[in-house]
Amino acid sequence: MSSSWLNEKLGHNFFFKVEALQKVGAFKARGAMNCLLRLQEEDKLPPKIVCFSSGNHAQGVAFAARTLGIEATVLMPRYASDLKKQATKNYGANLIITEDRLEAEARVEDFIKAGAYFIHPYANPFVIEGQGTACYEALEDLELEMDFISAPCGGGGLLSGTYLAARQKNSRAQIIGSEPVLANDAARSLREGRIWGFEHSPNTICDGVMTLKVADITFEYLRRLDYFLELEEKDIIYWTQWLIHLLKINVEPSSALAMAAVVKLIQEQSFSSKKNFLIILSGGNISAEKQKLIWQDDCLSTTL
Repeated sequence: MSSSWLNEKLGHNFFFKVEALQKVGAFKARGAMNCLLRLQEEDKLPPKIVCFSSGNHAQGVAFAARTLGIEATVLMPRYASDLKKQATKNYGANLIITEDRLEAEARVEDFIKAGAYFIHPYANPFVIEGQGTACYEALEDLELEMDFISAPCGGGGLLSGTYLAARQKNSRAQIIGSEPVLANDAARSLREGRIWGFEHSPNTICDGVMTLKVADITFEYLRRLDYFLELEEKDIIYWTQWLIHLLKINVEPSSALAMAAVVKLIQEQSFSSKKNFLIILSGGNISAEKQKLIWQDDCLSTTL
């Protein structure tokens, strides 16, 4: 998707890969499905799978399990969106609510010991491959060469896959990663040269990127990115509202991160020529409670 009005206002070309229209309303269906299909190809499809998630990965795993006819157990922290909890149950998963993310991660071990296959939300090469198909498809469809590709960072699976897809397509595009300032574990890790993590889930409106820390495998890909930007909550909300308005679709704040990062980069770099940006809008699952937070102040009366 694109917006000619937005292109004119900002002086560049923006192309949006809209994962709100994907199964489960987010890119996470790609990674979970690819993981199970790869196991199936190797005649290793397990009878039971387990995962932990704050929302979209839970739905992706539940959807993939139902599609292939296997049992799924999902552990979600209590603060996860009620919308995402219910959607996960509707896909047929056994849902277990934990006090926080740490408890969810710890309790997964019991299911692994009992024989369930664990689908990590990002520290799994099959999952990373699947997430990368969003970028790969977009580059296949677009006839123009992209100068930049932007995606948000939670655990780094989407960005890792995006990097791999761009290089697989021999794209010369520079890759932009982004996080909220309030959930900047990856940014801090990149600055320190080692993985740094939160002890408790960060308090950001972007519930899709509330991971405690990135994984070894994703950290190595994040270190290869060209830019990694940190965004304030007000800027994330601003672009959430504007993208919903301009594109007429649901846009999670976690998705709007990628657009906010692009705008920040444009302001910092002052490009002398028009650039082509591919922006991966990672999902569009927004609870009523989150909608109230997004729209409690009017950003649309502010001119771009």
